[in-house]
Amino acid sequence: MPQLPEDIIDRLTQMERRIQQLSTAVNNRPALNQVTNGSVHVNGGVLEVSNGAVEIVDGASLLVQGPNLPAPTLRVGTWDGSEYGMEIHRQTGSLAMTLYNGDGTSGSKQPLRIYDSANREIISDDITTGGLARPWMVMVPPQDVALSRGPQTTSTSWTTIAMSYNTVWQPKMRLRMTTGVSSGAAGQIRVLVNGTQWGTTVTAPTEFDQTALISADFASVYTSTVKIEVQGIVTSASGTVYATPTLMHGRQS
Repeated sequence: MPQLPEDIIDRLTQMERRIQQLSTAVNNRPALNQVTNGSVHVNGGVLEVSNGAVEIVDGASLLVQGPNLPAPTLRVGTWDGSEYGMEIHRQTGSLAMTLYNGDGTSGSKQPLRIYDSANREIISDDITTGGLARPWMVMVPPQDVALSRGPQTTSTSWTTIAMSYNTVWQPKMRLRMTTGVSSGAAGQIRVLVNGTQWGTTVTAPTEFDQTALISADFASVYTSTVKIEVQGIVTSASGTVYATPTLMHGRQS
């Protein structure tokens, strides 16, 4: 067998070594959907994962930052190596939503906060007992329990005895009222929303406590102001019928 030049043998040996190194690197490469000890930055592009999920582990974080923006639009991960959370910024850099304490406590309960454009907290949950922390919701103050001093009518035709205007945010409403009639009399109470009867008519002194859709077409009244009327009618020859609203709030569908 003829002798090969020494430089050719050296080159073949180097090629073999490089092939082995490449094979080792391919077999030992990290999962393509996992980021360890670092951050993923998506700048003017799209991050896609099919048939799986991106795992960001071991203190890594995900940042989504647009060009020339003062803060990341989205940040998910760790802040100081112990507390993990999330924050969303507007394009102006002001906060829109956060989920972290900010005290670096690992495993602590984290309030979910939503902010207005001036970085003021407008909605948050109560991490101590559960429920809503902000905003502070309006509650009905105690009402006069003497029906004779409340809304009333002696009319034998339907008459509005109480009225309010409310902005609609939720599709349903609950309304509760105490009703009554004078001695020996009979009467009824009903409710109108924008002139259309809402709920059913009750005979006094039956309590009015009903929950129903504010409108059959919620889209037509959403964010609009509706007129709510309490009406009474005396169904006997004479007398007085009373109604005192004690509770009213919106509800989900």
